[in-house]
Amino acid sequence: MHSVQKLYLQRKNTSTKPFKARGFRVERCENCRLASAHCICQWRHQCHSGVGFLLLMYDAEVLKPSNTGRLIADIIPECFAFIWSRTEVDPSLLSILNDSQWQPFVVFPQDYATESQQITNCVPTLPNNKKPLFIMLDGSWREAKKMFRKSPYLNQFPVLSIDLNHLAIEDKNSQYQIRKAINPNQLATAEVASHILNLAGENQNAEILKAWFNVFTYQYQKSVCRTNYGDPQSLEKYLALK
Repeated sequence: MHSVQKLYLQRKNTSTKPFKARGFRVERCENCRLASAHCICQWRHQCHSGVGFLLLMYDAEVLKPSNTGRLIADIIPECFAFIWSRTEVDPSLLSILNDSQWQPFVVFPQDYATESQQITNCVPTLPNNKKPLFIMLDGSWREAKKMFRKSPYLNQFPVLSIDLNHLAIEDKNSQYQIRKAINPNQLATAEVASHILNLAGENQNAEILKAWFNVFTYQYQKSVCRTNYGDPQSLEKYLALK
């Protein structure tokens, strides 16, 4: 059981009433959160990686079956997850951020960072005893901006951004068909993480995460009463990378 699954169960147990997201009547797997008939857990496989991810999740985000942050934890072994709070900061979160083995980077658009914080399209070379820890603000765009503005403990870290103009045409627009974004270039959390893995030099892991994301989106839409815009060959493509 990885960090996002544990956080999901923790958040679910503290709820005073059932969380009724769209599709709440569907019988779901408690792990992958897909409809039980389309569960993908048997194909989940973690990769060897030299980087870490830390998901700061807006309160209800971890309860949403459509959340893609959990896909990062499916693939990357060192993935931490916390519910974000404006007034209270989990001591375990601060302990990870202050751990000398990690160099944290906040993944966010450069326009919101000070000039001295901005790093675009590259992960700097780190001392041998340091590993990059990529902090993902997981929620809607409005929620992510709120987390960025109201988390002063993140202000000390560099802000790593992706310039979409440097991406291939097929990667500039999100392939996430489950939720509708305000703008087509607003990528899902797992899509951003795949690009970050490429910047970190973990190209194979980036491709695996991207393929796993495609498996998730296709299988998710199989339980929805509308056209499935996912890739019907996504599972075969994912398994070919393992």
